[in-house]
Amino acid sequence: DGIFYPQRQNIEMKKLLYISAAFAALAAILYFLVLPDVSRLRKENPKKTSMMEYNEARRKKAARRAVYQVWSPLTNVSPYLVKAVVIAEDDKFYSHEGFDFEGMREALEKNIKAKKFKAGGSTISQQLVKNLYLTPQRSLFRKLREFLITWKMERTLSKRRIMELYLNVAEWGDGIYGAEAASRHYFNKTAL
Repeated sequence: DGIFYPQRQNIEMKKLLYISAAFAALAAILYFLVLPDVSRLRKENPKKTSMMEYNEARRKKAARRAVYQVWSPLTNVSPYLVKAVVIAEDDKFYSHEGFDFEGMREALEKNIKAKKFKAGGSTISQQLVKNLYLTPQRSLFRKLREFLITWKMERTLSKRRIMELYLNVAEWGDGIYGAEAASRHYFNKTAL
């Protein structure tokens, strides 16, 4: 009809504003209720991770192997091992904020080319989150949780602490968790 109705436009704007506020409130609630409290990791070392529990349950059907983990502070891990892990797993670890979007894009291109899931593109921070709180299940919801927890972790913990946690909870062989346990198991030496 070509007639401009400012009241109708104001009502539409208010509706949009209310919907946006409700969505933001719901997102905040989910952020704080559904996501784990990563701030505890500043000083607390996790006893058992989600991945340890998952692998243990999976192995119960086969020959049961106990979890072997020896916690070691980062100061007791060889700096050469730290460098090797960064080079092998996430060469931009110290410069990104939890995500390597270029690496993710490259992994996606490889997967599309191969027509199957071959490459991951996950950073050390994302791998740590997966180890601590998630399972290997592949779903959009799990990936969203991984993204949110990683984002939260990167803003809560230092890179040094993230590396220390990663080097102590990553699986280095069947039932062997952490660099210190792997070093003792495979070489009969400490990781220093």
